[in-house]
Amino acid sequence: MSSYESACHYFENAATVMDLSPNMKKLLLTPEREVKVQVAMKMDNGEIATFVGYRMQHNSARGPMKGGLRFHPEVDAQEVLALASLMTWKTAVVDIPYGGAKGGITVAPKSLSPNELELMTRKFVDELQDVIGPDKDIPAPDMGTNAQVMAWIVNQFEKYHGFNPACVTGKPLELHGADGREEATGRGVGLLTAAMLEKFGRSLKGTTVAIQGFGNVGSFAAEYVHAQGAKVVAISDISGGKYSAEGIDISAALNYVCDHRSLDGFPSEKQISNEELLTLDVDVLIPAALGGVLTHENAGEVRARYVVEAANGPITPDADRILQSKEIVVLPDILANAGGVTVSYFEWVQNRQYFKWDIERTRTELAKTLTASFEKMWDLATEKRIPLRTAAYLMGIGRVGRATVLAGI
Repeated sequence: MSSYESACHYFENAATVMDLSPNMKKLLLTPEREVKVQVAMKMDNGEIATFVGYRMQHNSARGPMKGGLRFHPEVDAQEVLALASLMTWKTAVVDIPYGGAKGGITVAPKSLSPNELELMTRKFVDELQDVIGPDKDIPAPDMGTNAQVMAWIVNQFEKYHGFNPACVTGKPLELHGADGREEATGRGVGLLTAAMLEKFGRSLKGTTVAIQGFGNVGSFAAEYVHAQGAKVVAISDISGGKYSAEGIDISAALNYVCDHRSLDGFPSEKQISNEELLTLDVDVLIPAALGGVLTHENAGEVRARYVVEAANGPITPDADRILQSKEIVVLPDILANAGGVTVSYFEWVQNRQYFKWDIERTRTELAKTLTASFEKMWDLATEKRIPLRTAAYLMGIGRVGRATVLAGI
């Protein structure tokens, strides 16, 4: 099942509970615009290279569209469309005035020199500048992109449209980025993990946690739960995993990755694979790397009591059914990793008002927004006796559907 088919599967589950009409389902599933562009450029060696870029603009019923940009060799139209639809429901779940979009370029960014990466980014903006902007569609960092890439985007966009910092979020602080944006997704994962555990009379203190993925999201999630007293027994990245029964020193791991750009060589009790990490006997499993890592083949081996989807789509629909049958509680990606887009909204608000918040206000507002959304999702799931994922989709689809009907066609 492709990522887009998975996204449609979860939509259909919620639509059935809501008794949506076929016409409304078609309206809400069909993207407003699909953009595919050629990004041609001269490489450092003088050769001409051509890359394919995408921007899927799914829905704008509740406001300008919002979504990240991926630079990754596996980026394709179906993946981008799936993620764009997910953004539509995600922004509605946390009740911020956005729609959903997503974009990317099919490229391995590490294969490019810094000069080539910058040139490719600017050429991409040249192709998209008339369909993005602070009132249309606001990109943000995602896999393979970062604050530096966002800086190039805003600079190139402003060559066409003048001073316009709100055209993109996730910018460096020096270019009107928001304090707390870099940590936002991982911090949100930690906040929501704590909120979920509280519903079962538990706290993060003493809870054992395994985190697959130690990039931006996984590392900040690890830092947060560790600071709250959780015992992070396993972490991993592309080089493999590290396991220590007594808990990993997260500060030491963060410093090591900062110096070596990988966990490879970091001392631990035992070296494990990314696959082994998913089946460890822990309280909480946090997949924070790629999508589709939990499938029908390995879901039956999961021993965690709670799974928090820090990545987009880490659990396939078949695996989701298996986890439900085992009564494993899944905190869905549609809310679990929404901290990033929430603080992107805060950044956009500050840029539009030309007024800057301090990091404490950002953290306070983030906690308030995510907690309110979690409580509503939890109450809805309890009332209707449905999984948390279905409840979250009910919230998101309901808000988008009502906005669409009220505004008129």
